[in-house]
Amino acid sequence: MAKRKDLSMEFCGVKCENPFFLSSSPVGSNYDMCKKALEGGWGGIVYKTIGYWIPQECSPRFDQTRKEGTSFVGFKNMEMISDKPTEKNLEMMYQLKKDFPDKVLVASIMGENTEEWKKLAKAVTEIGADIIECNFSCPQMTTHAMGSDVGCNFNLVAEYTRAVVESTHLPVMPKMTPNLTLMELPARAAVKNGAKAIAAINTIKSITEVDLDNFTCLPIINGKSSISGYSGKAVKPIALRFIAQMAQDDELKNIPISGMGGIETWQDALEFLLLGAGNLQVTTSVMQYGYRIVEDLISGVSYWMEEKGITDLSTIVGQALPNIVPAEEIERDFKVYPKYDHDKCVGCGRCYVSCYDGGHQAIDWNETERRPYLNEDKCVGCGLCWIVCPVENCITPGEVKFHDFGTPRDIHVIPKQFV
Repeated sequence: MAKRKDLSMEFCGVKCENPFFLSSSPVGSNYDMCKKALEGGWGGIVYKTIGYWIPQECSPRFDQTRKEGTSFVGFKNMEMISDKPTEKNLEMMYQLKKDFPDKVLVASIMGENTEEWKKLAKAVTEIGADIIECNFSCPQMTTHAMGSDVGCNFNLVAEYTRAVVESTHLPVMPKMTPNLTLMELPARAAVKNGAKAIAAINTIKSITEVDLDNFTCLPIINGKSSISGYSGKAVKPIALRFIAQMAQDDELKNIPISGMGGIETWQDALEFLLLGAGNLQVTTSVMQYGYRIVEDLISGVSYWMEEKGITDLSTIVGQALPNIVPAEEIERDFKVYPKYDHDKCVGCGRCYVSCYDGGHQAIDWNETERRPYLNEDKCVGCGLCWIVCPVENCITPGEVKFHDFGTPRDIHVIPKQFV
């Protein structure tokens, strides 16, 4: 049974019914789509990026990275910004805000030069947008004057952010590209020039697969393809890393972050919040499951809050950050042995094969019983065996042993899959 608690949060001074927004993408590219989403419970819309440059799109333009038992874990998208006339998009955004005054409308814009950025900022301010997102990050634009090429140029990030800030009274939120090493650098440039928030991450430049008969990357457009943006569940670990690093940065730690990149479940959503995101954007999950996925997100978070005794969702933002430390601060004076439940074991041998061929050869295999037995002299406590085991709670963290230089103490080692 669905459950709804008060998930309202404030983001950039704007009251949000809940933290779940559609991200700037095909899922929010016209009035009817956005209307359906808002009626379904989404807290806001980041309308598909608009500009004065109108793209001519290719067909097909989507591909995926597949894994057994799933439709896809990664999603490739070659689509660019809105292909509708600017005035038409402005009309639809105006109507959305008029019809849904209590929902949040974020206008995502992209110009080719300073004057276009200023003009777009003024236009979306006039139609009633609540926040302006500057798209400095789309990786598949056919002009180098726009998209991720801009996001990798810190001087342009600074210049265009300043131009937008000077042209509006609304909070300005640049959207960062992950196609660089340190996202903190362009984010700092944006904040120094007036940005009130950061959105991250946009898609990652990718090639998802190669057709082995035609020697062409996918999707195939008349025998050719191109490098373009990668999203979906597969990019969540990368998104979380960038968000956590920005949230821990001395110059950015008080800057709100709108997080995106692989959010499909309520657990995913909570992970983004715990690592510093104060607002969440979703696309690929909607493409798979429809706008109704927001019901699962709201219900799941609501049940979790009730279980934890949490009444204000904003109180959990960034709560996991103190537990992320530099590698040199990780404690290394103990190891955790695996514990085998032979009653649950199905005798598949996955743990043995993985340890023998890819670990430390610390599992002895009884061929008669078809059961694993730990060789403590060789075991380093890496945890590979309990990760590859297909049976729930068959292999779990067991005894903790301290090295000779270690100090015995209570150790917390239980991953969430064993709780």
